[in-house]
Amino acid sequence: MVNSQAMVEARSLCKDYGATRAVDGVSFQVSRGEVVGFLGPNGAGKSTTMKMLTGFLNPTSGSAFVAGIDVADDPIAAKRMVGYLPENAPLYDDMMVVDFLHYVADIRAIEGTHRLERLQTICRRCGLDDILGKNIGQLSKGYRQRVGLAQAMVHDPDLLILDEPTSGLDPNQIVEIRELIRELGREKTVLLSTHILPEVQASCDRIMIISDGKLVADDTPEMLSGTDGGAIVRVVLKGAAAAQSAETVLAAVAGVTGVTSLGAEQEGQVFRLRCAAGADPREQIFQTAVDKGLVLIDLHRERVSLEDTFRELTMTEGGAHA
Repeated sequence: MVNSQAMVEARSLCKDYGATRAVDGVSFQVSRGEVVGFLGPNGAGKSTTMKMLTGFLNPTSGSAFVAGIDVADDPIAAKRMVGYLPENAPLYDDMMVVDFLHYVADIRAIEGTHRLERLQTICRRCGLDDILGKNIGQLSKGYRQRVGLAQAMVHDPDLLILDEPTSGLDPNQIVEIRELIRELGREKTVLLSTHILPEVQASCDRIMIISDGKLVADDTPEMLSGTDGGAIVRVVLKGAAAAQSAETVLAAVAGVTGVTSLGAEQEGQVFRLRCAAGADPREQIFQTAVDKGLVLIDLHRERVSLEDTFRELTMTEGGAHA
């Protein structure tokens, strides 16, 4: 059953390129009005996932829905709901900006006085009024990204899917595009792909992290960066067998609000526990481990940044990006 409150829904999306699985069973929902950051190292599967959500690529298996519409079953209806900015904006360098936007309006079947009103609004929002008569090929990278955003917004979509919208921009241009995205997020659902961590902290309500084609985290920036007021406790338990049920055991400790398994290290199975504001459940964690027969190798509080979380979740045991 499709969630009527979800603007985007991915169900067990997989994409294979020959023997290589680029996206591996990714599932998530984005509610209407959310601004969600999609983080991951280069090659993690971000762009491939976005292309499946927009109907640009067909999944090997799984399903994608936009506003309850199955993208595979009714791609035209789904695409009417979506404004898409790929990593490399699809622009024609020999066209003037105004002509290109009218061309996009033609494709989107926007006619009459509504077209002129819509284009005027978009150009004002994207800061294009002073360059409408210039050829796109003459524009700076920052203005090209603005034109790319404008083409994604011409038909006033409910959902914007933006793939690396600040890639290649200088610091001033990044700030300008970031402010525009934040403004758009007040009235539209935005799914924003990037590998620039400050980008999502500045712009997003929620962060998803993908690594090696798999979704490895889905939480708020505050929870993932440890700035929600609660302590972070790192626990290392000896033995894989014990660790199979340890996550449930640790989650039941009073004061623990979330448990993330970080996999195996040389010492044992590693868990990150998030605690309620003001809580320090280390004594209870120790006692619970003793009561349940778990061998506790390490237990300590730690300070965690979003960068720390990102690196832990997206690095292989050998220390290289997956």
